[in-house]
Amino acid sequence: MPMIILVPQGAEYKAVCRGLSRVTTAKPTVMPIPVGIKPLITYLHKLQEQNQLVNPLSRVLVMGLCGSLNPSYSVGDIVLYQDCVYQGKLQKCDRLLTTEICSRISDKVTLVKSLTSDRVICSAAEKLHLGEKFGADVVDMEGFAVLDFFHQLGVSIAMLRVVSDDCRHDIPDLTSAISADGSLKPLSLALRLIQQPIAATRLIRGSLQGLKVLENLIESLIRAY
Repeated sequence: MPMIILVPQGAEYKAVCRGLSRVTTAKPTVMPIPVGIKPLITYLHKLQEQNQLVNPLSRVLVMGLCGSLNPSYSVGDIVLYQDCVYQGKLQKCDRLLTTEICSRISDKVTLVKSLTSDRVICSAAEKLHLGEKFGADVVDMEGFAVLDFFHQLGVSIAMLRVVSDDCRHDIPDLTSAISADGSLKPLSLALRLIQQPIAATRLIRGSLQGLKVLENLIESLIRAY
């Protein structure tokens, strides 16, 4: 079992905690992380300086939601990362840990290639373009930063996520609703959703579906160990 599970703060973290609350066996430590590359890097270095990261760590699992860049992946699909690209650089997930997790939930998960972005990718056209350009299947805002940080510590790391928006439809541009510390600005978020009601409805519906899958996923994963 991974020693630490990292999950973006907010709804994703709460979903994982709800799933774990139904497990009566030994549970891993779950830690919320900021959204976005820069605040996440700052946060991880701060934890390291404060000795709040167990050292040496043996294994880390990142969980959360992601967006699809490939028509083959739809809302609710469970994906396990093989690698992650950011600004032309590539970081690979630990093959042994990834294989182990895949064997536990093999009937539910697909191996994918991922892209990390420093902003929300909101238009369907850009999603498809980025997917083709980088050969990536899904996108998130934390993957590469986590891989890069823990690789430098020699820590095995895997990434397991759930698709919450597909590449066929636009979603609201929420980049400005994310603060410098990686948290969401409630008022800004509400305004963005109101400005694009159809896209907002689709985003909310997809997020709720993805969160429910995420909640059940962590429960079934831990029970499989």
